[in-house]
Amino acid sequence: MILKIVLLFSGTIFAFWISAICGGGASLILIPILNLLLPSSVVPFSLTIGTFTSSVSRIAVFKKHINWKIFFWFVPFSIPAVLLGAFLIKYVNPNYLQLVVALFLLANLPQLFKTQKTEEKEEKPYPKFLLALIGFSAGFVSGITGAIGLLFNRFYLKFGLKKEEIVATRAANEVFLHLIKLVIYISLGLYSNMALWLGLTIAVATIISSYTVKYILPYLSENLFRKIGYGAMVLSGIILMIGTSDKIIQEDRIGVARVNHESIIAWRNTDLVIEFAFDDGLEIERSIHHTELPAHLKAKYDTLKDHYDVIHLEKVFTFRKEPSYEFYCYKDNQLTKFES
Repeated sequence: MILKIVLLFSGTIFAFWISAICGGGASLILIPILNLLLPSSVVPFSLTIGTFTSSVSRIAVFKKHINWKIFFWFVPFSIPAVLLGAFLIKYVNPNYLQLVVALFLLANLPQLFKTQKTEEKEEKPYPKFLLALIGFSAGFVSGITGAIGLLFNRFYLKFGLKKEEIVATRAANEVFLHLIKLVIYISLGLYSNMALWLGLTIAVATIISSYTVKYILPYLSENLFRKIGYGAMVLSGIILMIGTSDKIIQEDRIGVARVNHESIIAWRNTDLVIEFAFDDGLEIERSIHHTELPAHLKAKYDTLKDHYDVIHLEKVFTFRKEPSYEFYCYKDNQLTKFES
């Protein structure tokens, strides 16, 4: 256990150095370590103690570099959004939102190949309403996924802030969000004594990291700082895409099969059949229950069910045509097909 805590302490210092330089990503390093020490349900609590402390300590170190214009437009709109996101987490599958986040992160790939002059020409202050929209989006995503780090790093980079301003302004914008998440985790009972002590261990390490990173930043040029930031976003997008896609495939039981010259896509408890014919074009077929039939076809179904052992129903969608229905009727293992 002592060895694991030492690993956590050392890993935290390193992770938040990387986070300060790349604009996020500490969780990618710390979550696997915390999973060795804690149940997964209380890992966010320990991690949020660390991110909250990190934000506070960075504010203390870089407070003179905070861009207050961004702060005053970002924070007021992010706070109600994080509450909304935390409420909706009971109804929204975060995996699909994380998949969107992954695509957003991967969209930064072209930025890695742009020259410094091109980036400087593209930099311009965002209008105030967009600052408010970004603040709301950051809070909402943070409330559902528990993290915002790298997702909104591009916003700070495109705004033309210097590296110290990015570190300071991000910390000021996010400190309230982390505090709110801590309150939510405690109110939901998602914490433990062990999680608290490990969170405090992370907190001490983040303070050391924040006070030492100021000696690292001067050795990085503005252009290198930006490239590292964009590179971290793209790498995180790839990791998030792979991990989230695997979760979605497993949890929603997504699969593709080829049966009788038809492509069948399975999702949760639904099978979608994709069929292409030169005369009819592309068709998508979905299995349905007899209660989903239109009124005039329910009567037909009631008539047929007395004469067949099994009736399988499909609703057929064809481009620029009204949906149609197919009846696959089996009696003594012989198939009779009706179309309506």
